[in-house]
Amino acid sequence: MSITLSSLSSSTPFLNKISSITRIKGQLGAVKLPLCLTSGEGTRIKPFKLELTQKYSGLFGGNYGFLLSRKNEFIVKAENGGVDKGENEARGESTMPERFRYLTKEADDKPVRWPWLIALAFLLYAWRTVLWELGNWKKAVGAVFRFICYIPKLVLAVVYYFIGDQVTAVIRFIETTLYSIRAFYSSVIAYAPIQELTTIIVLASCVLAVGEAAVPDSVNSQPYLLTAAGIMGYAAVRGYISELFFWFILLGLFAFARFIKKRDYVSSAMPSAAALAAVGEPWVRLVVMVSYTALAILQHSKMPLNRSVGETTGAIRKVPVPLICAAMAIGVRLAAKWAGYRHLTWMIV
Repeated sequence: MSITLSSLSSSTPFLNKISSITRIKGQLGAVKLPLCLTSGEGTRIKPFKLELTQKYSGLFGGNYGFLLSRKNEFIVKAENGGVDKGENEARGESTMPERFRYLTKEADDKPVRWPWLIALAFLLYAWRTVLWELGNWKKAVGAVFRFICYIPKLVLAVVYYFIGDQVTAVIRFIETTLYSIRAFYSSVIAYAPIQELTTIIVLASCVLAVGEAAVPDSVNSQPYLLTAAGIMGYAAVRGYISELFFWFILLGLFAFARFIKKRDYVSSAMPSAAALAAVGEPWVRLVVMVSYTALAILQHSKMPLNRSVGETTGAIRKVPVPLICAAMAIGVRLAAKWAGYRHLTWMIV
C-alpha cells in the first residue's frame, strides 16, 4: 500500500528562488522512519517506509528566472505481513483489516413463513384422503381381491399367447367328450332298446358259455380282446365304421389271438363269434352260433379225457365289459321309466 503526500510550497516565487540557492543543491534521498503497527487479532503490519523526495533547480539549472518550481513529496508504503495463505483465500480479494471486517457482515434475512402454509395445505389434504380411504376399507379390500384375481388371468393370457392353439384343441376335446357322454347318457335313458339289449346279452353269453365249456379259462384269459370286439360291434351298429371294415377288424382279432398269442381255435374265434352273434343279422347269428358250437364240440372231442376233466372246474371270474355296459343300459332305462311313471303318479295324486 502506497500513500503519497504533497508538501506545501510557497506561493512567493522570490522566496522560492532564495530558498533554492541557500540550500544544498541536488536531491535529498529518501528518509525512512520505521513504524510498526500490530492489530488486535495478531496481524502484523510491516514498517512504513517514509521517503522524502525533493528536487531543486539551482542557478545553473534549466530555469534562470524567478519562477522556479519545486516538487516535494512524501511516499509512504505499508505492507501487511503475518497472514497465512488460508486466511487470504477466505478473505478473497479484500484488503480490509480484520478489525473492520465485522462492519461488512450481512444481516440475516427474516425467516420466510409462507411455504409452511403450502405444506399445511398438503398435510390437510393427505389427512382427509387417509380418513376417506379408511372409511372405504371395504372397497379397498375388494379392489385388492380383484387385483389378485386378475393375476391368474394375466398368467393364463401369457400362456395362451404362446400355446394358445394347443390349449384350444385340448379344451375342445374335453368339451366334445363331455357333451358326447351327456348325449350318450340321454340317449340311453330315452331310447335304450331293452329288448334288443337283452337279446345281445343272451346270445353273447351263450357263445361265451360254449367257449368256456370247450376251453376252460378262455374268457378270463382275453378280456381286452372281448372288450375291443364289443366296441367294434357297437361302432358298426351306430354307423361309425363300415361293414367291410368291421369284418376286417374281426379277422384281425382272430389272427392276433391265433398266431401271436398262440391260442387254440375256440379261444381265438371267441371274440369275433360273440360280436357277430350280438350285432349281426338273424341269419348271421344263426350261422355263427351253429358254427362256433360245432367247432367247440370238435375241439373238445379231440382233447384227452384226463385233461378235459381236470380243467372243467373253472368259472368265469371277469365278465366282459360290453355285457356289463348293456346290462347297465337296461337298468338305467328301466329306472328312468319307473321314476317318470312314479313322478306322474305323485303329480296326479
